[in-house]
Amino acid sequence: MNKAAIQHTKDEYGLRPEAENFPMMVVLSFVYVCNAGCPNCPYNNSDIRQNYKDAVLMTDEVFHRLADECGPYGSLLRLSGGGEPMLHPKAVEHVLYALDKGCRVGLITNGSRFDETSLRTMISAGIDAIEFSVDAGDQETYAVVRPRLDWETLNRNIRLALDIRNELAAPTRIVTSIINQQGVDVAAAQEYWEKIVDKVQVRKFLTWGYNQDHSADATPYLPPEERLPCPWLFERLNVDSRGDVTLCGEDIAFANKFGNIMERSIKEIWHGPEFGHFRELHLARRGHEISICSTCPDWQYRSWNYNYWKVLKDAEDKRAGAAPATVNG
Repeated sequence: MNKAAIQHTKDEYGLRPEAENFPMMVVLSFVYVCNAGCPNCPYNNSDIRQNYKDAVLMTDEVFHRLADECGPYGSLLRLSGGGEPMLHPKAVEHVLYALDKGCRVGLITNGSRFDETSLRTMISAGIDAIEFSVDAGDQETYAVVRPRLDWETLNRNIRLALDIRNELAAPTRIVTSIINQQGVDVAAAQEYWEKIVDKVQVRKFLTWGYNQDHSADATPYLPPEERLPCPWLFERLNVDSRGDVTLCGEDIAFANKFGNIMERSIKEIWHGPEFGHFRELHLARRGHEISICSTCPDWQYRSWNYNYWKVLKDAEDKRAGAAPATVNG
């Protein structure tokens, strides 16, 4: 895909039409344990996991509250966070619960913890997308950027997911993501995976305020000097395993939390005075007056048009344009 052709800005800014009543997406810090040792993971480069020793896994109570509220709006629950979501012993059960309530569900995973039963169960239930974080297109590079994980296991599970999806004619999009970081031949990795999956997403390298900058492409999407509004405030909500809400996904430590979904409804928080104030400042090009925004190194890499929704649409368009490729072998 020629990303240079994408216009990342807009003529007018504000809540996306789909988010006027309720967030389009609720990003969950679902777990704080991981089986990988990725050198450019902000959780490996900070003490955040230590601060979640009492909440390593999202509880049933918190997850059910989220799904119960999001379901009627068809909001997308994006299972992510400070580790590998499939290490949660109730990952599949929670996905099924959310889908049954009417939620859309997207899973971000390193791909190491699947078997045929777990994949078939989630895909047959209609999970929207499974996004495999791959970051490489060959075994040697993968061993560097994704230590403790196995290249053959990754390939086997991605191909298995595709085979099951195609067999069931399910709507699930199978996506791989590659961080554009130093030491990775992104073009070669993209070429490798494009022959296999529905969509390859090339991500900007983000520091999250903890990583050293190892970006291989620092070209901004939003001109930093113009302080254009950050789209994340206008489409998504971020919730940790305790149910706390923070302003932005950049705040992965949840140091700036201002609500809890066990005490206030998601809709109330979404339309509450805190978010309203933050959005007003961003719309006035004064977002840098917000503490976390003032030091955000990654604001410039947000885009109003190249986002998760475009990734899903690209994946769907590719599926509609050609018969599924044979992925075995």
